[in-house]
Amino acid sequence: MSSSGQQPAFDRWRYAGVFVLLFLFGTETFLVSPLLPSIADDIDVSESAAAQSVTAYVLVYAIAAPFLGLLSDRVGRRRALLAGTVLFAVANATAAVSTGLTLLIVSRALAGLAAAAAGPAIWAHIAETAPEEVRGRALGLGMALFSSGQVIGVPLGALLAEVAGWRSAFLALAIGTAAAVPLLLRQVTGAPPADTPAQSRGAIAAVLAAWGHPALRKALIVNTVFHAANLGAYTFLGVLLADRFDLSVAALGLVGVLVGAGSVAGSLLGGKLGDRARAAGRNHLPLLPVWGLLLAAGTALTSVGPGIVLALLGVTIWFVASGGFVIDQQTLAGTAAPDLRATSSAWLTSTMYAGTGLGAWAVGAFGDTGDGTLVVGAGLALISALAALTVSNGLRRSASDAAATSDAAPAPGAGSEEAARP
Repeated sequence: MSSSGQQPAFDRWRYAGVFVLLFLFGTETFLVSPLLPSIADDIDVSESAAAQSVTAYVLVYAIAAPFLGLLSDRVGRRRALLAGTVLFAVANATAAVSTGLTLLIVSRALAGLAAAAAGPAIWAHIAETAPEEVRGRALGLGMALFSSGQVIGVPLGALLAEVAGWRSAFLALAIGTAAAVPLLLRQVTGAPPADTPAQSRGAIAAVLAAWGHPALRKALIVNTVFHAANLGAYTFLGVLLADRFDLSVAALGLVGVLVGAGSVAGSLLGGKLGDRARAAGRNHLPLLPVWGLLLAAGTALTSVGPGIVLALLGVTIWFVASGGFVIDQQTLAGTAAPDLRATSSAWLTSTMYAGTGLGAWAVGAFGDTGDGTLVVGAGLALISALAALTVSNGLRRSASDAAATSDAAPAPGAGSEEAARP
């Protein structure tokens, strides 16, 4: 922090290239859903068969991300980012020329691989280059732009598909990605990664190293539980609201915009509150339990709140909590173990997908979607809030231990035998 007590200015344009990519990744993640009927009809397959393209993207990302995050930690952000960006453009161009299901699935798998290479590198790049005082805001703005892909990018893609066919939406993604490359070349440095203990580990040990870090291990477990409640229940949000209030498909589409807007607001709010907490010396991320409590309140209100107004208020609270939680977790991944930034970020995504699958299965096991959302969504959210207290307390103890070690360390240049050793 500056001597005047003011936080340093946040240079948003420094991250224009990676912010463009995050917006495109967010659009890509949610775009296939509204295009699915058109895709299935055009390539003459069932909608469930066409949905395998979504499964291919998610599975490849979830499996490959920790390994590609390790690659970013070892070869540097610039190489991983550029490789992932070029592959993302190629994958979307391939989807645009797909005439059958096989090539479409392959293209979506390649897109998942590309996002798994570039995504963790982006979050690590922001975390290690943004000033500490504004790191939360930088990460929050990145996540807000990712969420804006659902609010702005998906409707634009759907409109383009309506006018020029579904392939045009993927072609637009390919062109937009290619246009971001010059910005990345200018704004992401090619500095080699620092020599850290992680460099000496074998590949498997390095990929699993985040699970050996006490705070990160707890955070990843909390992440799994939180997203089982959050995105697992979200899988059935459309069904829940249609059953409760007889909403049309068009109305549910507007709810999707509300979901994205809530995520944007939560991301920006989480980044700002996190920065303020750290500026006040509270480096243990005290907000993680708060997001869990808000998620429990939002899912409960959506499930049983009387009237559609309260139910939609519940949806808003739900996704404000979701956006804020993700930013706190990304900040933790970027600071708790600096030599594992990209690997830790990748594990956050992988455990998010794992939690989503488990939560969706659990909600689907209930005969009534409202009951499933209430029990699984609110129940697991409360469990995640309690578990998040252990993460916060662990980070607080780690900070205290680090400060004590620093105070007890011999002064530089001390004449002890230990200090003289290389």
